[in-house]
Amino acid sequence: MEPSTSLRERKKAATRLALHRAVVELAAAKGLDAVTVDAVADHANVSRRTFSNYFANKEEALLYGERTRYERLIAALRARPESETPWQALTRSVRVLVDAIAELDPVWIAQMRVVRRHPSLAAHQMALQSTVEKELVGAILERVRRQQASTDPVADAVRARVLAGTFLAAVRAAVATWVDQQETLSLADVVDTALHTAAERFR
Repeated sequence: MEPSTSLRERKKAATRLALHRAVVELAAAKGLDAVTVDAVADHANVSRRTFSNYFANKEEALLYGERTRYERLIAALRARPESETPWQALTRSVRVLVDAIAELDPVWIAQMRVVRRHPSLAAHQMALQSTVEKELVGAILERVRRQQASTDPVADAVRARVLAGTFLAAVRAAVATWVDQQETLSLADVVDTALHTAAERFR
């Protein structure tokens, strides 16, 4: 990669992050309904046009951090050793997601706690989760097909969906519990407990 390209990509990433932080901060302070795209752009010191180059709307900007954390998770899953079963690979790659969330400072988590309860985000969060689940299913199926010749593609597809759905539900439950009680809980411990509870049969 050329140095100029690398610098350009870093600048793009920094702008996306600045817009994401701006919308979270404004929504936590005023409520998401009161936040406009113009206000987000001003808060991030960029133009309205720049905002539109990066995000379709304020909800997409708000959920950018979550989307990038799940992208890291999926990349980590694909990089796990071929010898691991799909469930082993999922539960061992989750550390990437745990570390990314745990790195957020307490003030930021407190802001996110307020923002995530906003009802207008529900449809956008569901769309994001649906996309993540599809990508996880695809990664699981790739692993299964590399490990063994499929004798029942339909059964493989169903199992992959169950695995992905169970995994995501457990992670969501763990993160929600931790966000509500973060002063007394370890996120890694809560995620481990949720995954153990969710799917003993997948080990």
